[in-house]
Parts: sequence; structure tokens; C-alpha cells
Amino acid sequence: MATPHFSDLVRVFGRIGLISFGGPAGQIALMHREVVDERGWIEEDAYLRALNFCHLLPGPEAQQLATYVGWRLHGLKGGLAAGLLFVLPGAVVMLGLSLLYAYAAGLGWFDALFLGIKAAVLAIVVQALIRIGSRALNTRFKVALAALSFVALFFFDLPFPLVVLGAGAIGMVVAAARPEWLRLKPVNGPPPPARRGAMLVASLRAALGWGAVWAAPMVLIWIILGPDHTLFRIGAFFSQLAVVTFGGAYAVLAYMAQEAVQSYHWLSAGEMADGLGLAETTPGPLILVTQFVGFLGAFRAPEPFTPLVAGLIGGALTTWVTFAPCFLWIFAFAPWIERLEHARKLQGGLAALTAAVVGVIANLTVWFAHHVLFARVDEQRIGAARLYIPDWTTLDGKAALLALLAAALLFRTKLGILRVLGICALAGLAFLLAG
Repeated sequence: MATPHFSDLVRVFGRIGLISFGGPAGQIALMHREVVDERGWIEEDAYLRALNFCHLLPGPEAQQLATYVGWRLHGLKGGLAAGLLFVLPGAVVMLGLSLLYAYAAGLGWFDALFLGIKAAVLAIVVQALIRIGSRALNTRFKVALAALSFVALFFFDLPFPLVVLGAGAIGMVVAAARPEWLRLKPVNGPPPPARRGAMLVASLRAALGWGAVWAAPMVLIWIILGPDHTLFRIGAFFSQLAVVTFGGAYAVLAYMAQEAVQSYHWLSAGEMADGLGLAETTPGPLILVTQFVGFLGAFRAPEPFTPLVAGLIGGALTTWVTFAPCFLWIFAFAPWIERLEHARKLQGGLAALTAAVVGVIANLTVWFAHHVLFARVDEQRIGAARLYIPDWTTLDGKAALLALLAAALLFRTKLGILRVLGICALAGLAFLLAG
């Protein structure tokens, strides 16, 4: 395989970053076509090994795969170029949309647009639940694990990290005792020989270096503004989120939404749905919705800055602590990729975690449905269990009709997400004009 010139790598990943719509599946397919099929920069087997490895990591797998491809071709500078170019176009677009949202929210036409977007987001999350569930739940054990995860989150309010990491631990045990329950793929051949000492030293250096990069803005904010400032809380929360974002953006959205809305009060549940709708319209990872949350949280508690300056800092900080860990994982662990796929317990943990993610997304779906369709949702406690009970007299008929329209467009006509969002937004405007 011929190593491309660095300028060619920059040009290709710059284009990928601009057109990488359609979620991780589409982004991974686009990269495969560009770097494997058309240019032959990476062998098919190496690409698939790297993809499997990235599924083991917290964070957006497509962005981490881009970083790995760049690292494999041009080392550190290649990984930085490919990873940053994959994220920056979407981050710039998301920042502009966050600015527009912050200043235009409350206007009649703007709210009507986002009524349609919220309803479309509900249908999009349902589609994601069905798509991921049909792929991940291929044994009865996995179905049971998904159901238990949903019950733990929705009815007992257990912490999201505990649920997903607990599922991973269960999977590691089951992989050793009952591997057929997880239907693990067979491993071909023994692991390749390696200089473990040198690899370990390189990994430690990368982890320490990128750990310092990750922490640098948080240390600066702590010194200047203190640990009680909103910016520090935003950075700390999204740093924690970066460590537990297994299973893709949809899996972590429920946890992020509930914490940002109910614990920190940075935004409302409806605004959280709006942010996801905006993230669906931008290139790059869907997890860029975190930038929207960080922007609004800082924008609404700006002291000692102006709202605009605080929002810009909050959005930039959130993006930093979300994606700096991605570079840490890749640069620290990429040399181990070919050995990790032989770790059966690790593969079992990932398989169980993926099954649990289906329950996590089901929790997100029900949570969004309550807050998009009803103006009031009551919470009741029965012992350790928590129940959400919507007030049916507050059902938003327009939102329900728009959600049904979005579902019909997605499931019957098979329209793409961007078109569905656009049609539903225009339909929301039409309701406003019709009075």
C-alpha cells in the first residue's frame, strides 16, 4: 500500500468532514470508499480491525476511525489532521446554529419551525431504536439485557454509567462461561508478536500527554473562575460524559438530557430535542449536540462575561473536552489494535454493552415522547420505582400530527433524515400560518 502525501490526506479528510452527513454508518461507509476502495491507502482487513477497535472505545467511533487512519498513514500529525478535519466543519456549523437559536428563540416563526423539528426528532430516535435493536439483539440473553437496562434506567433511575459499565462487566463473565449467549465472532489465528515493553511506554506517554491536553482548559478555568462557576461545571460534566459514551450518541443522549435539564437546568427538555435536530442537520458526529448544550448553559449564566462571549467559551470548552479524549484513546491504544481483537472477554463485554445500549435508547425514546408530546408530565414514586405519568389533557395535537408525518416519511417513503427534518419544519410553519 502506497503512503499518500500529507497534503492529499488533508484534502481528502477535509472533503469527508464537509459531506459526512447521515450518522456513523454513513460516515464509516464514506471513509471506506475514499481510503480503501478508491485510493487503497488502507487494507480492508486493517480498516475492519480498526473499526472493531473503535467500537470498544467511548466516544464517536467514526471520528476515532478517521483519527486512526490518519495516524496509520502519517503518525501523530496525520491523526490530528484527519480527526480535526472530521469534526471542525460540523462544529463551526453547530456554533452558528447555536447562536441563531439563542437569539431567535421565542419568536413565533422560529418556535413553529422547531415544533416540526422536535416532532421529527422523536420519529428519528424511534428509527434508531429499531435499527440498532434489530442488529444488536440476536440472542435471548441480549434481549433480556436490553430489557433490564431499560427498566433500570426508566423505572429505577439508576445512574447511566453504572448500567452500561455493569452490562460490560456481565458480558465479560458470560464470554468466559457461556459465549454462545453472546454469539461472538470467531477469532482467526493467534495474536501477532509485539514488543510489549516499547508499546506500553508509548501508550503511557500518549495517555499522559493527551490527558494534560484534555485537562488544560479545566485547570485554567478553575484558577480564574473557581470550581463553582458554570463553565467549570460544564467542562466537568462533559469530561465525565466523554468516558462513558459507549454505544454512540443516541445511547448517551438520555443521560445527558436528563442531567442537563433536570440537574443543571441549562436548558429545557424541548430545547434538548431542538439541539438534537440541529445536530442531525450538520456534518460530523451527532455528539456535536453537546456543543449546543454547553453553549446555552454558559449563555444563560454568563457572569463575568457577556452572554455571547460566555456562550462561545462554553461551546468551545464542551467541544474540547468531548473530542480531546478521542485523540487520547487512539494515540494511546492504536498500537494494540491487532492484539485487542483476540481479547475474548473484552469482545464479550462490548457485545453485552451494545445490547444494553438498546435499552438505553428505549429510555431516551420514551423520555423524548413524554416531553415533546405533553406539556405536563408528573412523576410519582412507588417505593424505589419512579413512574412518569403524562397529563393527557396537555397533549399537543400539532406535535403528535407532525410526529406521525415524520414517521410516515421515514418508514414508508424512506426519505433521508435531512429531508424529513426540512419537511416537518415547514409543516410546523404551515400550522402557524393557518392559525
